[in-house]
Amino acid sequence: MINAGLILEGGAMRGLFTAGVCDVLMENNIDFPCAMGVSAGALFGCNLKSKQIGRVVRYNTTYCNDSRYSSLISLLKTGDLYNYEFCYKTLVDELDIFDRETYNNNPMQFFAVATNAITGEPEYHNCKIANTETLDWFRASGAMPLAARPVKIGNKILVDGGISDSIPLKKMQDLGFAKNVVVLTQPADYIKKENKLLPLLKINLRKYPKVIEAIKDRHIRYNNTLDFIRQEEANGNAFVIRPPAKLKVGMRETNPKRLRAIYEIGRETTISILPQLKAWLRLHIS
Repeated sequence: MINAGLILEGGAMRGLFTAGVCDVLMENNIDFPCAMGVSAGALFGCNLKSKQIGRVVRYNTTYCNDSRYSSLISLLKTGDLYNYEFCYKTLVDELDIFDRETYNNNPMQFFAVATNAITGEPEYHNCKIANTETLDWFRASGAMPLAARPVKIGNKILVDGGISDSIPLKKMQDLGFAKNVVVLTQPADYIKKENKLLPLLKINLRKYPKVIEAIKDRHIRYNNTLDFIRQEEANGNAFVIRPPAKLKVGMRETNPKRLRAIYEIGRETTISILPQLKAWLRLHIS
């Protein structure tokens, strides 16, 4: 068995790049004992555990311009740009069924990362079975302020995981995985800048001052994490898959051809480095 973890960064619809990566991994029977997804990395990456090749790009290209899936009307009426009833009930149970049985029977651990709105700290949840609570964790992981309501699970109030831990390499190492494949959705020269929407976010998140604090210095922590990843990559502890250039797609995208193009970049990038990836993974088989 491969003794390495898999980390999936978020990035809204840049996550179609990650979907392309994951599909190529599945097509080549490259399985990981543990994966950790953040935001879109959790929402799309969970299909690794359910082994559903092509599902992410299929439902996104099919429903991206369907107002039931995503719309400003939904945002104004419910507080969610991506409609809860459609995305987490109709879609997964009727239109493009999420394979809960395969997910539940797959021994792979899959963690979703969300941010605790009270503490501003990351929460890492092992989503063992595909029940309603697990879907809520996926939703919480991608609950971006201004685009989604905070998600309440038990006594926790949660928002987007990218706010507190965008690329949880250190957490995966803490779980015992010294070697990791890291899937990023920004190119190698990317440097995160301060959030320009901070004044608006201060109003939107006025009940959650710790989240505001986390957003204020997120760009610093993110760039420090990138430095750490480069260090681990140079030391042979991380194999990084990243897009060759900036992915030209927004948080919401209604053009299925553009989504398909981002997905194909993920596929092509992974296929191009597949020999190197397989060679690296062979070094970490227990």
